[in-house]
Amino acid sequence: MIVDERMRVFINSLDRGEPAWLEELYRQAVRDRVPVIRTETGSLLRFLLTLCRPSSILEVGTAVGFSALLMSEYMPESCHITTIEKYEKRIPIARENFRRAGREEKITLLEGDAAELLRELEGPFDFIFMDAAKGQYPHFLPEVLRLLTPGGLLVSDNVLQEGDILESRYAVTRRDRTIHARMRDYLYELTHHPLLETAVLPVGDGVTVSTKKERTQ
Repeated sequence: MIVDERMRVFINSLDRGEPAWLEELYRQAVRDRVPVIRTETGSLLRFLLTLCRPSSILEVGTAVGFSALLMSEYMPESCHITTIEKYEKRIPIARENFRRAGREEKITLLEGDAAELLRELEGPFDFIFMDAAKGQYPHFLPEVLRLLTPGGLLVSDNVLQEGDILESRYAVTRRDRTIHARMRDYLYELTHHPLLETAVLPVGDGVTVSTKKERTQ
């Protein structure tokens, strides 16, 4: 846990919530054990989208479409979302959720490996939400930076791994050591890259917010 549980519950108690249909989608995803963004992460996305008013959004990691639909509620009317998903069982569920919400014209779902699809995209995007396989974040970053417009935002979710990122690699389970190492590398790259200015936030399971500089200093 990153933030004390009582504080987390209190902060979330202040959240005004989402439309009923989106709340139900969230509850269904939780029942089905599908990973979706946490309440506090959703609140941060709402704020950033309202502040930045992007014209184009790229999401890496669709799952069942909850976060894409949440973003579609708060993005400008003219904005469009492109989202990428590899897991075949979730793709038809996401497409059906987009259809039921009437957002098929606003959201384009690309099927396949993000590492390959990112290379094929032309962009640019002024808001990118990274929420895919955590161990792949470092591999996605070069293409994501190419696609991100100067002044745009890159938001990366689940970067603090329930606080385990603090631990020695030998203190985490053997099966998690590769992801642990790659996420540490990713955080270092975000915070030291000459093209980025990054804040690491203890929100949800850890979120970074990075903006692409107009030029290196």
